[in-house]
Amino acid sequence: MKLIIKPDKGFGKIKVELEDELAGEIKGLSERYGVPAERVIEIALKGEFREPLGELEELEEKAEELEKRAWKLEKEYSPLRFKAYGLSEDNRILARELASLIAENSQLRRFLGLKPERNPELRRLISYYRK
Repeated sequence: MKLIIKPDKGFGKIKVELEDELAGEIKGLSERYGVPAERVIEIALKGEFREPLGELEELEEKAEELEKRAWKLEKEYSPLRFKAYGLSEDNRILARELASLIAENSQLRRFLGLKPERNPELRRLISYYRK
């Protein structure tokens, strides 16, 4: 693996050839922690190591356990979300039908010479479901 270190300003750069074993370690750390290989090298050169607060393996096991619990909850609630979506779509369809029936009723009342009825609360409810 060839390592090229460039300064932030200026022209000088350093080229270093790394051994295959060291390059493999760097790539392994990069994949394990999900950071680019350049960042692993930067941390190693600057000495920005952090000691883990607890057992890393224990924390990884807890994270996996929490992920399993999250998926279990997802399995329980996904059918409910699907039903809620279906009900909201049904409400939208019913709101459209109700709006058309109210418009038809208004036209018939005008045709018969009756006073048109204003129901702002019902119209507000219909507009809520038509969104």
